[in-house]
Amino acid sequence: MQKSKEIIEILNDLVEIHHDRIAGYERAVKELKNEDMDLKSRFDAMILESQHMISELANEIQVLRGTVEPGTTTQGKIYRAWAGLKAVFSGDSRHTILSNCEQAEDATQKAYSQALDSDLLPAFLRQMLINQQQTLKDSHDEIHDLRDQYA
Repeated sequence: MQKSKEIIEILNDLVEIHHDRIAGYERAVKELKNEDMDLKSRFDAMILESQHMISELANEIQVLRGTVEPGTTTQGKIYRAWAGLKAVFSGDSRHTILSNCEQAEDATQKAYSQALDSDLLPAFLRQMLINQQQTLKDSHDEIHDLRDQYA
């Protein structure tokens, strides 16, 4: 039973990271300048990506008879950097916006690495998190490449 509680906590920390990621990209979309609206479709895709991952994580939490955390991180145990993203989208340039996004994507990668460090995860959950992390890494790399275009 204790093991299930700890697994639920790990999965909920990732749910919260995704809520933070969604909030960060929603804020970024609102603050984009007209000339940067081409980034909107990419940011919207990243929001959908996180919503899908939340759904997968929530399903597993419910199977374990846990309750899915509805909000963003405040005292999550894995990583809290996306919470800081909410305040950093006041940059004046595409490069600044994309740099902030990349830093936040780095935080997401770290959260997944820390979750995967747990010996508690059964093989099927570990594989799900590995798959999610790879998808997130692809998004990170895309943001990185875009950022480099405007350095």
